[in-house]
Amino acid sequence: MAYDEKKEIEPLPKTDVATGDVEDVVYDPKATDDDFEVFKQTTDGVQFRVVGWVRASVIFLKNFAIVQGNFRNTHGHCHSIADMAEVVGGPILKEIVGGLFIIAYVLCTGSGIIGLSTGINALSDHAACTVWFSFLSACFVIAAASVRKFEKIGWLTWAGFISVYIAVFIVVIGVTTRDRPAAAPQTGPFELGYHAIAYPTFIAGMTATCTIFVSSAGTSAFLPVISEMRNPRDYNKAVYVCMAIVQASYLTFALIVYKWCGAYVANPSLGSAGPTLKKVAYGVGLIGLCVSGCLYLHVAAKYVFVRILRNSAHLQKNSLVHWGTWFSCTIILGALAFILAEAIPIFSYLIALTGSICFAPLAIMLPAYLWLHDHWDYKSGMGALKMVVWYAHWFVILLGAFTCVAGTYGVIMNIKLAYANGMIGGAFSCADNSNTHG
Repeated sequence: MAYDEKKEIEPLPKTDVATGDVEDVVYDPKATDDDFEVFKQTTDGVQFRVVGWVRASVIFLKNFAIVQGNFRNTHGHCHSIADMAEVVGGPILKEIVGGLFIIAYVLCTGSGIIGLSTGINALSDHAACTVWFSFLSACFVIAAASVRKFEKIGWLTWAGFISVYIAVFIVVIGVTTRDRPAAAPQTGPFELGYHAIAYPTFIAGMTATCTIFVSSAGTSAFLPVISEMRNPRDYNKAVYVCMAIVQASYLTFALIVYKWCGAYVANPSLGSAGPTLKKVAYGVGLIGLCVSGCLYLHVAAKYVFVRILRNSAHLQKNSLVHWGTWFSCTIILGALAFILAEAIPIFSYLIALTGSICFAPLAIMLPAYLWLHDHWDYKSGMGALKMVVWYAHWFVILLGAFTCVAGTYGVIMNIKLAYANGMIGGAFSCADNSNTHG
């Protein structure tokens, strides 16, 4: 049965917004028909759909929900958030969102390259020019990302997640054993800089907001994973497990480090417990830092790969065209990530720019509109609650637009000031620009 856009296949069970209960739905057997998916179950080609929900959870842990997943499983021909944008806004919106998607994950790959090069720098006591460490890191990331299927990368994500988790845990314990933060003045009085209510400048406030926002904004990277799951309907289960672990860990670890370091949290934070534990943490977390960049690059490359070969027999065929296209995607996008990482070498600014210019539209505005598209009946629905939910989603879209414009302005101004104040030595500089705090 070919997919027919005029006749939707039985959707996932809808969640009642008032109670959170999932409605019971008797599914049409055709809902699992292979034609509904981007990658087909095959015995004579490349079998992509081999990822179980447990491994998907770990992949999501390293990428970091539900609205996008439900929309995708209702419109199973969607491989990425750009395909979803086409459903709700046509081909022009698809290309805009597709461009933002690639930019977002190339920038995220760049931040992964900076993180990995910072770790190598710390372990080697800056034994070589930082640019060379960044180039070496980019090579590692590209090589790991070139593994073709999420199922194989899934094994890397286990090692990556465990290594980063242990590394952060070492730092969390380490900061509590010091009399004062490693980045604080080591003699005389000092202030941790706590404020119940702070009054930052608009530029500083928007940059900080975008930096924090990125930590949970990468949900658009979940979507290509669904296409490689054995049972795409297990997506919600995987996300709930992932988000429970992520939110509990973020809250616990962040509060402890901030309590002991205040304004002197290093950036990246693995350097917050002093030079010795910094080396220990980076040594333990090096695999995870590589895998993080690898996943971001893999997601971006897989999007381009599918766009190029989607209607071709080479999509799931071990041909020269198939492999040549795949390696071209990872190498070219990885090279772009390396160039951008060296052009904007301060880790926090690269993260913030990703949040404002890319993830504000992708993770705030578009998911809200996806929900509106599938719940248009709420506009004239019975009951005040449905009307409140309807207009709340429009408010979210406006909030995303504000974050995009104001956040991008704030980050650009901060980057300009950083160059003017000498915080950034220049593009492709040998200086280690990652060890900032604030």
